[in-house]
Formats: sequence, C-alpha cells, structure tokens
Amino acid sequence: MSLPPGFLDELRSRLSLAQVVGRKVTWDMRKSNQGRGDWWAPCPFHQEKTASFHVEDRKGFYYCFGCHAKGDAISFVQETENVSFIEAIEILAQEAGLPMPERDPRAQEKAGQRTQLTEVMEEAVKFYRLQLKTAAAATAREYLLKARGLSPDVLERWHLGFAPDGWQALWDHLTGKGIAPDLILQCGLARPSDKGRQPYDTFRNRIIFPIRDARGRAIAFGGRAMDPGDKAKYLNSPETDLFDKGRSLYNHGPAREAAGKGQTLLVAEGYMDVIALSEAGFGATVAPLGTAITEDQLRLLWRISPEPVIALDGDTAGLRAGLRLIDLALPLLEAGQSLRFCLLPEGQDPDEYLKAHGAEAMQALLDEAQPMVSLLWQRETEGKVLDSPERRAALDRDLRAVIRRIGDPAIRAHYAEEIRRRRGELFGFGSPRRAATPRRGRARAPEVAPVAGTRASMFAAAGDDDALALREAVILATLIRTPAALDEFAHVLEELEFSAPGHAALAAVLLGCDPDDTRETIESRISESLGTRALESLLGPRHVTLAPSVRKSGDLDLARLCLSEEIAKLAALRGARREIEEAMAGFGETPEAWIDYRLKLSARAQEMAGRNQETDRTEYEIAENGARLDRDERSDLDALLNAIGFDRPKRRRE
Repeated sequence: MSLPPGFLDELRSRLSLAQVVGRKVTWDMRKSNQGRGDWWAPCPFHQEKTASFHVEDRKGFYYCFGCHAKGDAISFVQETENVSFIEAIEILAQEAGLPMPERDPRAQEKAGQRTQLTEVMEEAVKFYRLQLKTAAAATAREYLLKARGLSPDVLERWHLGFAPDGWQALWDHLTGKGIAPDLILQCGLARPSDKGRQPYDTFRNRIIFPIRDARGRAIAFGGRAMDPGDKAKYLNSPETDLFDKGRSLYNHGPAREAAGKGQTLLVAEGYMDVIALSEAGFGATVAPLGTAITEDQLRLLWRISPEPVIALDGDTAGLRAGLRLIDLALPLLEAGQSLRFCLLPEGQDPDEYLKAHGAEAMQALLDEAQPMVSLLWQRETEGKVLDSPERRAALDRDLRAVIRRIGDPAIRAHYAEEIRRRRGELFGFGSPRRAATPRRGRARAPEVAPVAGTRASMFAAAGDDDALALREAVILATLIRTPAALDEFAHVLEELEFSAPGHAALAAVLLGCDPDDTRETIESRISESLGTRALESLLGPRHVTLAPSVRKSGDLDLARLCLSEEIAKLAALRGARREIEEAMAGFGETPEAWIDYRLKLSARAQEMAGRNQETDRTEYEIAENGARLDRDERSDLDALLNAIGFDRPKRRRE
C-alpha cells in the first residue's frame, strides 16, 4: 500500500514516542529528564537491569547502548508487536486519531508532484530575496532596517524578501524559467483571473516571510503590506497540498532544535516577534501564522516542549487570545503537559519590549510567567462584584463547569483544590485570625469566677486532632456515598479547612464531580486520582463506617441531616480551637477572668453541638437515621402500638 505524501510526517508529529514506548517499559525517573524529552529505561529488546535504552522524544528516535537497537515509533511497534510496517502504521494512526488513507495507486505520482511543488517554492524564495535588493524595495528596506531595527545579516538569515507591486512579476519570472503554470497555481503563488486574463500574483507590494515546515522546506509565504490603505495588513498563502495553516508553525524547525538544547519554547503572535526574540537569544520561538492557536498547533507545541510559554501582547486582543486558548487546552491537559502565560506591559509586543528594555528584562518577564490556572481564575473573577450570596453561588457554578471540562481526573482534582484555595483567599475563608487581645480603652470583661479545670481540659482537647479528623471523614464519606448532596453542600466543602492528611485532596476530587454521578463513578475517580488507599484510609475508622449516612448509601434526606449536624459540630470544635489559641496569645496582658470566661463559653458551645450524641441520654435516644427522639413520646407510641396489637421488634434497652 502506498501512503500519500506527508502522511508519515503528520503521524509522527501527532505522536509522542515516549508515550508509545512507555507502554512497554518502566522509566528510570532518576536518569530521565522529562522536561527535555530525555527518557531512559531498561531495554525491552534484551534482558538487562540497568537503564541503557534511550528515547529522545523531541527527535522521535530511540537507541539502546546495550544491544544497539534503534528506530522510531513505527519500528518500535513493529518489533514489540511483531507486525508489518503497514500494520504498525494502522496501530499508531488509530492511537493518534488519524484516519488511514484510502489505497491510492497514484500515491507515487503525488509524491513526485509534491517534490516539484517544493522546488517551485524555493524558486519563489530566491526571486523575492533578490527583489528586496532592488530600487523598487527601497521603502521596504527602510522599514525593516530603520523602523524595525533589523540588520542586513538578519534579512539574509531569515530569507526575507519583497513582492513587487506589479500584477505578474513572479508569474512572468517563473514561467520564463520553464515552470508549468499549473504548478505555480498549485503552490498558491498566483490566482486565476476572473476576467479571462493571465493569473495574477498572490503577493504584491509586500514584505515576504518564507514559512517552512519542520524539515526546513518552504511551504508557504506570509506578506506584510507596505500600502497603509491595504485591507489586509498581513496575508498568508492559501492552503495547498504543501500548506495547512492550522497545522503549521512559523520557525518550527529551528525552534524545535533550540528547545531540544534546553531553551524555553515561546509562542509569539507575529513574524517580527519571532525574529526579534530569536535574534535576542530566544531561539525556541514560534508563531501560529496570524490566527488563533488550533488544537493541531497546540499538540505540535507539546511535541516540542511539555510547557510552552505563551507571550501575549499587552493589549485587549492579546489577553483575549490567551483566554480563548485556555478553553482549547483544558480538555487536552495531561500530567506534566500544560501552558504558562507571559503578560507583557500594556501596549507592547515582544519586539517593542526587547527594544525598550533588552533581553535580560525579557528573560525576567518570562521567568515570572503565570500558570494557566492563574489566567483562568483572572478570567472568571475579574470585573465581577461578588457582594451577595447569589453572585458567589453563580461564580461557584461557573468555576465548577470550567473544572469539569478537564479530561484528566488527577489534574481536575488539583485544579479544584487550587480554585478552592483562591476562592478562600478571595472571600476570606481560612485567613489567619489576629489574636483577640484587649486593647486600651476596651470594655472590661464581665466579672466571672474562674471555673476549676476549664483551661486544663480545653488545652488537652486542643491537642487531640482525632475529633476533627473523624468529623471531616464523615462529611467526605457521606458525600461520596450520596453524591446528590453535592448540589447543596459543595459550597460548604469549598470553604472547609481540612486538617487530616489526604482530606483536602479527596475534597478536590469531589468538587470536580457532578451531583448526577453515581457512587461507583466517584469512587473510581478517587482511585484513579489518589489511589485505592485513599478510600481505605477514609473508611477505616469505625466511627465513620457506622455513621447512618455512610451505612445508608443514596438516602438524600438522611445525608442532609447528618451533613448539617457534622458541619455544625466541626465548626464548634474549630471555634474552640481558635478561642484557645487567641486566649493563649493573650496571656501575660489579659486578666485570667477574661480568659476563663471565653473558654467557658466556647466549651458550652461545643457541648451544645455534640449534645444529641453524648448527653441527655435520659431524655433522648438516637434513631437509625441519626435523629433524636424524645423518650416519653417514643414510650407513648410503643404503648399505642401494643394496644392495637401491632408487633414490632423489641428495642434495645439503653
């Protein structure tokens, strides 16, 4: 079977060799450098204990220093799966989401034609470069050398050119060299006339930027208009057999090489930004050819580097482009694969900033690039007035909807946790309280007699974290067993400060779930994100497993009752802790009577919160659903049931 030209290049660009090989080997993380795409493992082709098998992910090749096996993703699948070349391609194409081409008997002919097209494109590059040196290009040269500050050497290195103002200058030049008219049209260098005349040049009176593929072949051009009245300031070649704008990057090949040497991959908006950054030492810079970054371009970026930095122009359009990119990237995020954003000062692009401040200042700006979650949080909160419960609830709803778009469960959990932390800072939840020490002029504390043993007992309780951990565990376990309660209690979960290890991570996973999810779905997500031990640790204590809302999975009314009660008890426990800490902070300058009074009130509040479970056993008993029942009323009911002859199981004597 003959494959169409470019198919294998497209397949390799969509795949990560490290992912393909990773299914068959165990990486040596001490020796590997994930950021540089440098992976090591014991060789899958011969028995060994040391990691001599090397994968260079950015270049797409592997080599074993022991048995000398080498190749790319296709040969690796052939060897490990024992399949033919075409079968290996079919396996990889399915993994990459790339449909296999139909059998084409003319594939060889098309491959030869593609070679012809690239040769025509190189002839066009030569023509445009020569034109930049003519008198007709004086204005263009002045713009590049003076206005943009480029040197003649830079013009040569980047093969910049000029398209004359005539209608058929390039057409006449290429046809005069014997190039077939249909090849010129197929390259997008000229367009057919609708008036019956000869085709006319696509680019006229424009500075020309050659666009090359990852292998350095000219596939298209970008043109910057010299006429201020031109409708399109920048113009790209039309899409052809060589050029797919949504799957190409300006400066792809050199940037990939520079990133492989350890440079940070930068994404700028325009050709001049790429040239300026590259000439300033930031060689791993690309641009998306004047359009918003597409999904295919994003995958190309991640093939070059796991965490590209998006350098946004300091204007509204630049910020808007970054915000659109977030929506594109969220469903595609993977562990170690994300984006960072460098926001330039208002009104400046990278080229202008470099001219004004230099390369060191630019590097300092890049070092402060924000993670994607920061820009996401800014987008969702900036300009919003959150002065009412309803507006805060609307923000919570929007944030949960955004987080649900993340495909990877572990990343979704971490995003939920980070959003919860930022939300707490915004609304003041979890902020440390200042010690409540009396100031001069403050009203005197009521005269109360110290309660013997009050401080001693409260300090002892403050040193015991078991009560807090158990309350937290019951709340989390109840929401896992009855997910429908998330709709009502998610906002409470976001505001809780968890003290026990692992509880915050569990809460983050829960906040990324939907109230319509089943218990099994949520438990599966927790296991995927945190491992099976997370659930085992949560449900280990007997107090948790015996809680009515945990035993009776799916009972929404019971879950509501128990959650409300546990949240109230947890708040009382934490309130007591704060009182103790603040009282301790006041020692030395606060009367003991005031300290004892505050601790007494705190102890009373804590007692009332837990009273239904630990006191008043003579007046109340606990039903199976966790509610308190008046003993006298229960006795009257039992007497009535006995009178009418209704048999019921005997109650356990207290």
